[in-house]
Amino acid sequence: MKMKLKAMLAATALAVSAVAAHADIIVVTHGQASDPFWSVVKNGVAEAGKDLGVKVDYRAPETFDMVAMAQLIDAAVNQKPEGIVVSIPDADALGPSIQKAVAAGIPVISMNSGSDVSKKLGALLHVGQSEYDAGKAAGEKLKTMGGKKGLCVNQEVGNVALDLRCKGFTDGFGAVTVLPTSADPADVKAKVKAALASDPTVDAIITLNASLAGEPAVAAVSESGMDGKVNVATFDLSAGFLQAVADGKAAFAIDQQQFLQGYLPVAFLALHSKYGLMPGGDVPSGPNLVTKDSAAKVVDLSAKGIR
Repeated sequence: MKMKLKAMLAATALAVSAVAAHADIIVVTHGQASDPFWSVVKNGVAEAGKDLGVKVDYRAPETFDMVAMAQLIDAAVNQKPEGIVVSIPDADALGPSIQKAVAAGIPVISMNSGSDVSKKLGALLHVGQSEYDAGKAAGEKLKTMGGKKGLCVNQEVGNVALDLRCKGFTDGFGAVTVLPTSADPADVKAKVKAALASDPTVDAIITLNASLAGEPAVAAVSESGMDGKVNVATFDLSAGFLQAVADGKAAFAIDQQQFLQGYLPVAFLALHSKYGLMPGGDVPSGPNLVTKDSAAKVVDLSAKGIR
């Protein structure tokens, strides 16, 4: 009997130790793991969980739905995890839920979108890039390449981060028309072709997602017979778009290194739970311009879901 009791106590101690060592971190984003961009973020989340030995759960609404996302954050708060990671594409819609987490004493780190409101909502820090600054840098770059009239293809109008990219691009470039589309590559290609047909003076295009919009835009330019006349650049990376850059069919891609946006917040929260450690400020993950000189090196990593 004593042996059984000792064994039970030992097992209980091991279980308690395991729970204490494995912080439960919940990641709630507005991007579905099936999306090529967000699949890289999720890969970063998973690798950090594996490296740090913590259990991590990635959650996102089925579509870009702020009501559903707020509900996911509320549900995460109710589970009382060791930390929560959130993207903040709409502070008005998500702010109350994030503040609820902070009020409950749960450490929160924001990532990807929301750098301008992160601190105000109580997050410890933000991991990402300044969307406006990245857009402005892209606009300035395309302008130096001879651009006079531009399109900013926005597949998620209303997403604050994407709207900021277009605003920055406009301020850096000059004459820009925002072209709203859906996230369907076929729709993007059709609308870009229509825009080029209605205004042949367009000579620069920036898209806000490489696979969903960048690759279709390159195809639209080619099918419109405007190769060499229109410079196409994109935010974020995909193997297909990087190959277009390497082949000289696209100008450049803006790499915000979203793998780090998934990896670093989980690592920071795990270390905070274990040691009380936390960086003293926001952590920029980008932007970096991937041009023809460097594109080929990044293609393989993009295909593997790391870049």
